[in-house]
Formats: sequence, C-alpha cells, structure tokens
Amino acid sequence: MSGYSDLSKEQLIEKIKVLKKRKKFGLVWEDKPEDVAEKCRKELPVLVEDERRQILNSETSPTNVLIEGDNYHALSVLNYTHKGKIDVIYADPPYNTGARDWKYNNHYVDKNDQYRHSKWLSLMQKRLRLAKALLKKDGVLIITIDDNELFHLGILLEEIFFSYQKFIITIEHNKRGRRGKNFAVTNEWAIFLVPRGIDRIQEDKSTGMIGGETRNLRRTGSGSKRTERPRKFYPIWVNKKTLKVVRAGDPIPRDAEWKREEKGNLVTIWPIDEEGSEKNWHYGVVRTRKCIELGQLEARVRDYGIQIYYTLRKKDSKKYKTVWTGSTYDASTHGSVLLQKLLGASRKFDYPKSLYAVLQCLRATVGNRKDAVILDFFAGSGTTGHAALLLNKEDQGNRSFILCTNNENKIAEDICFPRIGVAIKGHKDYPDITNFPAQLRYYRTDFVDAEPTDKNKRKLTAQATEMLCLKEGTFQKVIDKRDFKVFGCAGRYTGIIFHQVAIPAFKEAIASLEGRHSIYVFSLSDDTFDDEFEDIKHKVKLSPIPEAILRVYRRIFK
Repeated sequence: MSGYSDLSKEQLIEKIKVLKKRKKFGLVWEDKPEDVAEKCRKELPVLVEDERRQILNSETSPTNVLIEGDNYHALSVLNYTHKGKIDVIYADPPYNTGARDWKYNNHYVDKNDQYRHSKWLSLMQKRLRLAKALLKKDGVLIITIDDNELFHLGILLEEIFFSYQKFIITIEHNKRGRRGKNFAVTNEWAIFLVPRGIDRIQEDKSTGMIGGETRNLRRTGSGSKRTERPRKFYPIWVNKKTLKVVRAGDPIPRDAEWKREEKGNLVTIWPIDEEGSEKNWHYGVVRTRKCIELGQLEARVRDYGIQIYYTLRKKDSKKYKTVWTGSTYDASTHGSVLLQKLLGASRKFDYPKSLYAVLQCLRATVGNRKDAVILDFFAGSGTTGHAALLLNKEDQGNRSFILCTNNENKIAEDICFPRIGVAIKGHKDYPDITNFPAQLRYYRTDFVDAEPTDKNKRKLTAQATEMLCLKEGTFQKVIDKRDFKVFGCAGRYTGIIFHQVAIPAFKEAIASLEGRHSIYVFSLSDDTFDDEFEDIKHKVKLSPIPEAILRVYRRIFK
C-alpha cells in the first residue's frame, strides 16, 4: 500500500473497493495523472506549420511530416487525420534506466523515484491506446526496449493489443557489451505486434546478414594459400567510413605483387591473414561481384584491419530470424558516430539507433508496400525517417513518414530536422545513404480553448487548416479567399468554407477544378448543408467543421 499512508480509513476502504473491481490478470499500478493529458480537458491540440522549414526536393514525391510537440498531443491530432491509415509504427520510447533520461510532468525521473515504473506505464498506456487506433487492420507495431521495462511492457501490450501476435526480436546492437555485474549485455529487443491470423512479415530479401553462420570470406585451412587458387586472389574495395563493400577488382597474375590502394574513402582489402600470409577468397570474382550487387557481403573492423564476411544461409528458409546480429546493427558506428558525422560533432544525441537496424525493421514490415505510411512517435534523432528514405531509394518506393518528437534540449530543431534535411539534400561523404527526392513539412502543436462556445468553435475552425490538409494529403494552395480556401494535389482538392454565406462563391470558384473535392463547411451544429451542394454532389464529399474534429476529441479526452 505504498503511497496510501496519508489516507484516512474511509479513503483506504474506497481504494480497496476500486482495486477489487480490477481484473485479476494483468498489470495494476498507481496511475499518475499526466499534465499533457490533463491539459486537453481545457485546450484542444491543433497544428501550425513552420513554412520556413519546408523542404521541397521533389514535386512528385510524397509529403513527409515532422511534428514538434508532445507526442500525446501529436497522436491526438493524428487520431483525426490518420485513423486507420498507418501501415507500420516504429517506437523507441525512453528505456527508464533511472538515469534521468526522460521527464514526467516536467520533472526528470530517476532511480530514486518510487513511482518510476508507474509513471512510465502511465505514459506508455496513453500513447499506445492512441497509436493503436492509427494502424490499418493489418498494420504492425514495432517497439524497442531493453531489460528495464521489457516485462512490464509485455503485459501492457497483452492488454492493449490482445488480438495481436507478439514476436520478440533480439538485436545485438553493442557487440562490446554494456558492463555490469554478472553479464556484459550486448542486445536489446524489438517487439513486433502483428494482427493474429495473417502472414504479414515479408520474406528476408536483403543483405543476408540475419540468421545463419557468418564467416570470413578469406579462406583458411586446406587450399587457402594464394598459390593454390591464384584466380581467387583479387582486391575488394570497401568504404572505410561506412564499411560498405563497393566492388571487386580483377585477379592479378600469380607472381604479381599486390598493394594496398586508397582513393578517398575507398580502400582495397586483400585476402591477407593476421600474420601477413597471402591467402585466397572463398568465392571467385564473378560470384563475389554478384554478392556485392545483392548486398550479401559485409565489412567489419578487426584489430588486424578491415575484414570481409559472408553468411551461410539455409536454402529452405527465407523467414526473418528472431536473432539479428552483424556489424550493421552496431548502434555506435551506425548510430552515434554516423549522426555526428552527418551533423557535426557539436550536435549530440544519446543512443540513436543504427540506421540499418531500423531499415531492416521497415524491410520486414513494408518491404512490399511501396506506398506505405510509416509513423514514429518517439522520433528522437529521426532515424526512422532516414531509414524510410533509404528504403525508397533501394526499390524506388513512394513511402512517406510521420515523425513526432518534443523539443526537449532542442531535439526537434537541432537534431531531428537537420538530420532529415541532410538525408534529403545530400552529404558529400555519404552519397549512398543521403540525397533523396522527397518533401518535408514541419508542424508544431498548438491549442484552442476546449469550452464548446460558438466563439471557440469558430476559432478551432480557423486553426484547423493544417489538420485538414494533412488529413487529405493536399498541401498546394489553389484558392485563398477570406471566407474560403482550396488546397490541391494531383486532381484532389480540399475546400474549407468558414461562413455559410460564402457557399455560392465557393461553388463558382471550384467550377473549373476537375477532380474529387473534400469540402469542410463551418457549422455550429452538425449541418453539412447538403441541399446547397445538390447540383454538384457527384464530385464532392461534405463534412461539418469543427464537429468532425470534436467528435474525435470527445472520444479521446472523455
């Protein structure tokens, strides 16, 4: 009964009655009210676009979105704009290590907080319930976690996602290990929640670095000398910064001398062992080139230099394994170090994910959905957005992402947004993982008084423009009048009418715009004024505003 010592006898009896009514299986914790959620009882969240941060690197690519603000507010907005529209959600919440790495009600939570786990569960429950409503019927949730909250999270997920099958993937993200008592921890987990009864995870068609036995491409033992297989003695070029295997050179004559070459970031790797002896590769040059083309070789840094590795795979299995190992998942090299090289050493972010670990999660869930919508509501440094862009580059996809992050310590402005900007616009040292045709729009959460007065309804309608454009995917301003506005994209239009008397002028203005029109008409009640659109009903879909938004918010904030 920790935390109840200051209650009277009568209050304790009431608490016991409440506890007895709770279900017998599942988590029971001391729910701690959260300021950001309580705020929504008095103020309703909306979006405001920061047009200075638009990135328009392509007119034909899908629009990606970054929302700066508390993710509870962002998810509430998305429950109106994107309910049932998200293909996959990737979430990397605070791990609650006790190291003051997250805040609850504006206070850091540390290991001395007796409600540390209760606060974390309260935070997660609210957001997971909002996130679930955003998934398509066959949508997948991926959530990463370590041992501090793994078991609590598992039970919480059983409660909220009871109709989903749960898969726990072990990812070796720190081969050196986190030092502590008893064990050096090298892994964390990615929990995949998949709707029961469907085969939703894609086949593994990527790098061949998941599952199977990984071996050095340099041959050892019998038949490993250069002189025994001289046609398998040739250079392999590797980018020493990214450790990407780039190409294979031609075999050199049996008696020719080999030399280490370096061109910019590219260096040659020869089959030379740690003692300096000339060996040969397992594969001939033709097969090696094919493996490089398919991304089936990886480079790793060892004490005696860069080495090339391949993975033996069972031909009868193409399913993703539940243990992921390999140098590409290293969160230091492909997370922290990569981020600093993209943004500069002065911009630091604690514990970003490996770009390739997130990429593999997306391959597994939306690898065959080239128009998928991807959401990350703990976006942090923006790795998920970067990975989505990289996946599009791999297969010429048109996936779009929505990133939600607060601006604690300027994370949104100084880390996430610049990282996505570099990814889209390009970086001279990383041409393979940057420079994508893409668009980005930057929003901040704002608020309107929740009291349902006529004045507040008009104010909500006036500030709902960005939400409606986001909901409809129409961002180009076509008509901008005081009493109505029209936005368009590829033959689709969104009209917003702020005064009923402007309906005739609005109809005249859109007469020449061929295509489908979603029209939002301001009403103090729930009237869509169907009679006034009877003559063009074949090309319009009418919705009352702000009532369409208020219905969603009443459900969430009841």
